[in-house]
Amino acid sequence: MEPRRELMKDLLRNLYRFLSSYGLSCVLFFLLFLLTLMGTLEQIHLGLFDVQKKYFESVFLIHELFGVLPIPLPGAYLVMSALAVNLFLGGIVRARKGPAHWGVLLGHIGIVVLLLGAGIQYRYSESGNLTLYEGEQSSEFESYYEWELAIADASGDGSFTEHIIPGRQFMHAGARTFRSPALPFEVCVERAFRNSLPQPVKPGDTPAGPVVDGFTLVSLPPDKQAERNAAGVYVTIRPASGEATEAILWGVSPVPLTVEMDGKPWVIDLRKERFQLPFAVALDKFTHEMHPGTQMPRKFESDVRKVENGIEQSVTISMNAPLRHRGYTLYQASWGPPDAGSGEPLFSVFAVVNNPADQFPLYACIIISVGLCVHFARSLVLYLREQSEGAAS
Repeated sequence: MEPRRELMKDLLRNLYRFLSSYGLSCVLFFLLFLLTLMGTLEQIHLGLFDVQKKYFESVFLIHELFGVLPIPLPGAYLVMSALAVNLFLGGIVRARKGPAHWGVLLGHIGIVVLLLGAGIQYRYSESGNLTLYEGEQSSEFESYYEWELAIADASGDGSFTEHIIPGRQFMHAGARTFRSPALPFEVCVERAFRNSLPQPVKPGDTPAGPVVDGFTLVSLPPDKQAERNAAGVYVTIRPASGEATEAILWGVSPVPLTVEMDGKPWVIDLRKERFQLPFAVALDKFTHEMHPGTQMPRKFESDVRKVENGIEQSVTISMNAPLRHRGYTLYQASWGPPDAGSGEPLFSVFAVVNNPADQFPLYACIIISVGLCVHFARSLVLYLREQSEGAAS
């Protein structure tokens, strides 16, 4: 047992030295530079969203050099995770702790805090948009990019419960069947398209996919602006007994699918993923001004009411003054319709972000700044002391 224990200690010791080594830091920083360069160049062919997913939110990826040579690379998510471990072990645990190194130690702590904040944001943040016309109120906002299937009983008996199937469970998973004890049927997603367009099938046509009620779903290349993609799916609704219902769901359709199952009407809708705010927002008035003689906005702001537990508070949201409450931030993003005439109602679009780590960059900058001040202050004191001793001699 003793030789085996010593061997394990040696392995752990060597692993610790490797993870905390300066050489690993250099390799990781070079990989980050390489991924940033490749991701920036890839935006010529892909949109920002796809580049972010491929290069910066992945563990591994395949980069095609010159479009033909596949090169496997670690994704930025893996690289930054390894960098956080490397900085913690090498720059904090293993680093010297004397007064002469306090500034450098604080700098390393600040960088680790920054990387930790990025990880929390990636895992737990929510973002989307909330669109309101003047006079409207809502506590729900929707995602820019992600989709979901929403199933609800439409019998109008007073109760309303939505059953949600997140898009990540069917958009890239092939055929999937979903069941719930609360539903008298099962939903099978046969095929899913990230960007699509329903087209009528005429006699003599040869459609590429199945035909449902005279329509087929045509797959389109992903749009570089990912929020413009219109997802589409083929679904089959199978009750416990009786005939199955085939249908096409399109994310841009203004009318959801309605089916009769178990003596009740059910609504099935493919829509952008939705999130709930812990408060409601009501738009009272939207104001915008253009630069004279141009169509460039000079100023646009929204007078809103924040409604929570029956208490209302008036707030003005403008381009540089967001609403922050309960961990959520609402920014003034855009407005419309752009060709609205005099007296025509306007809508305001708010970008909504819930990021538990939104203050981490500020904390990191403060820690790093204090560390730099401590380090350079000490260097300055030592320099002045040497100069004074030199002049005295």
